[in-house]
Amino acid sequence: MNSDAGLATYYFGRVTSDPKNPDVLYVMGQSIRRSEDGGKTFRIVKGAPGGDDYHHLWINPGHPDHMVTASDQGTVVTVDGGKTWSDWYNQPTGQFYHVETDDRFPYWVYSGQQDSGTAGTVSRGDYGALTFREWHPVGAEERGWDVPDPADPEIVYGSGLGGNVIRFDNRTGQGTQISPVVESTYARRPTEVKHRYTWISPVAVSKKKPFALYFGSQVLFRSTDRGQSWTEVSPDLTGAVPGTPGCDGDVTLANARACGFGVIYTIALSPHDEREIWIGTDSGLIQTTKDGGKTWSDVTPKGLLPWSKVATLDLSSLEPGVVYAAVDTHRLDDFTPHLFRTRDSGKTWTAIGSGLPPGEYTTVVRADPVRKGLLYAGTVDGAFVSFDDGGHWQPLQGNLPTAWVEDLQVHGNDLVAATNGRALWILDDVTPLRQLTPAAIAAAAHLFAPAAAVRVRRNANHDTPLPPETPMGRNPPSGAVIDYVLKRAASGPVVLEILDSAGRVVRKYSSTDEPEKLPARRYFAEDWLKPPAPPSGAAGHHRFLWDLRGPRPKAEQYEYSIAAVYGENTPADPEGVLVPPGSYTVRLTVEGTSSMQPLSVRPDPRGTASAGDYSKQFELATRTAEDMNRAADALGEIRALRKRIDAARKSPGTGDSAKAFGDIDAKAAAFEATAARRQGTATEDSLARLSARLSSLLLAVESGDAQPTAQASALSQELRRALEKRLADWNALKREAAGSGLR
Repeated sequence: MNSDAGLATYYFGRVTSDPKNPDVLYVMGQSIRRSEDGGKTFRIVKGAPGGDDYHHLWINPGHPDHMVTASDQGTVVTVDGGKTWSDWYNQPTGQFYHVETDDRFPYWVYSGQQDSGTAGTVSRGDYGALTFREWHPVGAEERGWDVPDPADPEIVYGSGLGGNVIRFDNRTGQGTQISPVVESTYARRPTEVKHRYTWISPVAVSKKKPFALYFGSQVLFRSTDRGQSWTEVSPDLTGAVPGTPGCDGDVTLANARACGFGVIYTIALSPHDEREIWIGTDSGLIQTTKDGGKTWSDVTPKGLLPWSKVATLDLSSLEPGVVYAAVDTHRLDDFTPHLFRTRDSGKTWTAIGSGLPPGEYTTVVRADPVRKGLLYAGTVDGAFVSFDDGGHWQPLQGNLPTAWVEDLQVHGNDLVAATNGRALWILDDVTPLRQLTPAAIAAAAHLFAPAAAVRVRRNANHDTPLPPETPMGRNPPSGAVIDYVLKRAASGPVVLEILDSAGRVVRKYSSTDEPEKLPARRYFAEDWLKPPAPPSGAAGHHRFLWDLRGPRPKAEQYEYSIAAVYGENTPADPEGVLVPPGSYTVRLTVEGTSSMQPLSVRPDPRGTASAGDYSKQFELATRTAEDMNRAADALGEIRALRKRIDAARKSPGTGDSAKAFGDIDAKAAAFEATAARRQGTATEDSLARLSARLSSLLLAVESGDAQPTAQASALSQELRRALEKRLADWNALKREAAGSGLR
């Protein structure tokens, strides 16, 4: 009926017919094609340069102009027969491959995704969440590796089809082609080209000078000048045998490796010796060199079948000679998860994947850089953890959607995952996994030693918050993450206290704490409020966040901050004073028994504030908060007095005291006046007005990591003098009230 070869594109040429009109049909492909004459002719109705790759189309039987299509990027909807479509950037459906991180703070995450290009995103947004503001492309092609330069994270090396390598400079937005072989070999038969590549080509960069750059084909390339020139540092490592017969025409699977169809699929550099390099091939080989590529050894596990894809190699940073391998055999119709471990640099291997679910093949295994034997693995259905070097495995899923975890990276205390279908995820702070022991589990209550907390602002936004409909990811916790385990439910309050270096209690929380009830006017939807829960006393593992602040000062009125993120708690200002960087202690008390762990609070490494600056800031902020409390306490006494006056004036027998009570009440009311003092007049600010001005001062002092400005210090002195004067006036009025018979 139609011989157009363009209608049959690769593996996704699905045909869908209109349920009400048999002459209308659609063919999926790089674009969506529509026919209105039963397939004789077609026109393209949706598609972009480069090809979006549409796989499926659903047509509403009752309303054929309502359609949903699924592509590599996600799902989009039309309700007008395809004239307009929704956006696929409103859903976390990215198909990511390899993932990398850099060493900045906050660190950045890099990965390539199928038909949606490369992505670089910071792991913490300054505006309270991870949104479109934090993402940008990093210059290379969609499905490759994207690896930052350790010496300059503004430069990212990315691979693409046909041996393409791009050096992207974020400062200019330019991606320079630095491929070892300039001409692309994409879609060329391996036997026709000198260097061959597959869909994904690996890139690696040494973290030691001269920061050598590596790139894999069937040989390993190395560059020490950022790709300006390259040297081959290996022979063919994929099992090719020159002169093998039967390599023309249709090649059998048994002959394919020898004919030279394999490529290097993964590269791993030793953290101990820059001369030690490991590679894995998609043809089922593991090879290593310990002299920078002069000599290579085949250390493939015995029995590994040809075309078992060595997807990941990971070298232990704690134990030289210990290497882990993830091998993907699903192309051989073997969906068994295959993980291997060697303790002798590949002389012998032990299979360690038997504890994973059968039928969930795996593509990645990573060793924790802090705890020996702590391993992380990704399978086609999720993430797993082992505490005994692969002897046993258990799910590490949490809120991670069921998806193929293609790659994992451990960055500091975080575990970063690239999924095929559900985008990028970060498991914040794996510290408890590193400290989890049988003794911790058996204890009635166990407090884990918290990781160091960085003193960052939760949200620096000063503009209208992004609306709820805006896609966004959650930021990591801002503050100190405190983990504890209770073997059974506590019979009394569970108390968490933060102590400073002198042993003074900075903050105290209890499982019996009630939610704060603040005098703050809510003028927005209640979904913007998610008050934090107190420490839990239930059995199990619990995570609590200390926001690095002291108790909230008392204020006449609190105002909800514009620095808000939908779905999280909108803070009410003023909050408690931020503590300065330094050494603290966490104390957990359960049923009368206390345990303590040290906690380090570190400054934001992006800042320039000195220890003296932090000290001066903390001193002024603390004094301001104390003055707010003094004003609030006095106002509480004033209101109590006015209630007594009101009761006395209403009681019989007041007689001649009525006028005196009225005069005292009028004077007391002046302390509560909210109107601002007029400049140039002799009137004074009321206590209520001083409280509001102190609140504003506190917000200004704590707005950034810096010593207080001269004007803030001057205002502090002015407000303290005014407060002392008004408190003295109040004490005088108290004496007058006592003399009038009021108690």
